[in-house]
Amino acid sequence: MDYFVKQGSVVREIWGKGDTILFIFAGASAEFALNKAVDWLYFTGRLPSDPLGRLFSTVGYARQIVFSSREGAHKAIDTMAKIHAGVEAKRGMAIPDWAYRDVLFMLIDYSIRSFELLERALTEAEKESVFEVFWRVGSRMGLTGLPDNYQAWLQMRQQHLAENLAPSSFTTDLYRQYRKHLGPIRYKLLLEGQKLIVPTTVREQLGFGKWSALQPVLRVYKLSRHLNADWLIKALILPPAYKNEIKELDVHPA
Repeated sequence: MDYFVKQGSVVREIWGKGDTILFIFAGASAEFALNKAVDWLYFTGRLPSDPLGRLFSTVGYARQIVFSSREGAHKAIDTMAKIHAGVEAKRGMAIPDWAYRDVLFMLIDYSIRSFELLERALTEAEKESVFEVFWRVGSRMGLTGLPDNYQAWLQMRQQHLAENLAPSSFTTDLYRQYRKHLGPIRYKLLLEGQKLIVPTTVREQLGFGKWSALQPVLRVYKLSRHLNADWLIKALILPPAYKNEIKELDVHPA
């Protein structure tokens, strides 16, 4: 089988574990709220009306790409491109290239940050592998202005963080929706998780402190995985309505 991501790749390891995926989207949900193009996510109404459903649908696409054959991954990427093209046609304007790159850069950055937070430090070669996989996703989507390698991406990522983020009314509303759909306790857990995973620029613009109440809990959580009890913690973090989706986070697609 000619897989889009080779078997044994660290990218498969990252996207095959539910806890790393949850931290990836904890980070992305914070950064999305600050992105200057967040109005595009509001255009269809799906994100504010069902932010968790949007999370799991996005997870589905990403996992389909990571674990599929090259042909299957290309079909999934092409489907995403068509969906975005349809949104652009309805609104009568194009999503900016930098906004597409921002989303791609989030997937690269939070994949690395999440794995290093929960597992171990990645080697430079492994980080390059994460970059390369998502570079191919962006290239297939026809994105322009992509960096050529991981080191160039690091510089461009910092530039994007400095230029493309700003608090707005969308930021306030999106966090209001997070709280509404998660409830006060799970919402608090989201905030504490975001403090652990987001870059300094994001943390400062959201008014987060440097310390997270989840820091002392992480060690206990890592132990729970060895005891196969981490499913219980995931179930506590996410609402019961998403019980099946929670279980599937740790299941590798065929």
